[in-house]
Amino acid sequence: MAKRSLIIDCDPGVDDAIAMLMALAWSTEFDLLGITTVAGNVPLALTQLNARKICQLAGAETTQIFAGCPRPLLQSLVTAEEVHGSTGLQGADLPEPHVPLQPQHGVDFLIDQLMQTQVPVTLATLGPLTNLAVALVKQPDIVNHIAEVVMMGGAITQGNVTPSAEFNLYVDPHAAKVVFEAGMKLTMIGLDVTHTVLTTPARLSTIQTIGTPVATAAAGMLSFYGVEEAIRLGIPGSPLHDPCVIAYLLQPDLFEGQDAYVEVEVSSPLTLGRTVVDTENALGKPANAHVIRTANADRFYQLLIESLKRL
Repeated sequence: MAKRSLIIDCDPGVDDAIAMLMALAWSTEFDLLGITTVAGNVPLALTQLNARKICQLAGAETTQIFAGCPRPLLQSLVTAEEVHGSTGLQGADLPEPHVPLQPQHGVDFLIDQLMQTQVPVTLATLGPLTNLAVALVKQPDIVNHIAEVVMMGGAITQGNVTPSAEFNLYVDPHAAKVVFEAGMKLTMIGLDVTHTVLTTPARLSTIQTIGTPVATAAAGMLSFYGVEEAIRLGIPGSPLHDPCVIAYLLQPDLFEGQDAYVEVEVSSPLTLGRTVVDTENALGKPANAHVIRTANADRFYQLLIESLKRL
């Protein structure tokens, strides 16, 4: 079978970094056209730097990396250094990269790639949706060249940055609204799923025993990442969010979900960024997303470990 043409849009961030490593491990499955970065977990200057560090760590020095939008559409930037550390990659001491940052703006790269492609492209979005929303506004015809958007973001039930909102959508809810209303094939992997995919001590130990530089760096980041969240939630390990997107692209049978109408709240200060998921079709509106509801965590970690061993 032909490789899947893929663009990763991300804000590395520890879990973005693990997701990137998973994707880079499977060059047999993905034709990775490029990586675009956006402000989110840490500011843009760090997300683009971290993406370059991770590609260098994985031996993927020819991967093209682009810096996109430095702030949300309408709001001030909210970041998450308390989760990812001041650099965004707490727990991994990675050298300054020689992988270059491409001069083109990430939004323009998205548009150019999508408008020129002969094969529809899958977008894996791991951070705030600012880059994709701006691309859709600037060139709406790109929807005809997108095979699917698989996003980590949102939730059916609880939030993690507020009681209502998941971080990625809270950072730029207006961008998320643009994306959900664009009429593309869209798969949403939210907190209800990722809060069941936990880096338990046993799973972390298995990653540590791989012993390669890539796995050692991954284990270092995962040793720090999400520990306070796990304690606060009273769960036996840290949720691992963004790698679920890559796992879904590699092995969709690890997940189950349903088609549903999803609307993003942009008006209420109390529930800003909430994804209102109409699981019972109470509104009678056509579904605009495939909403993932469950994941096989054991098989997910088997895939993650296999991926890290490949690098």
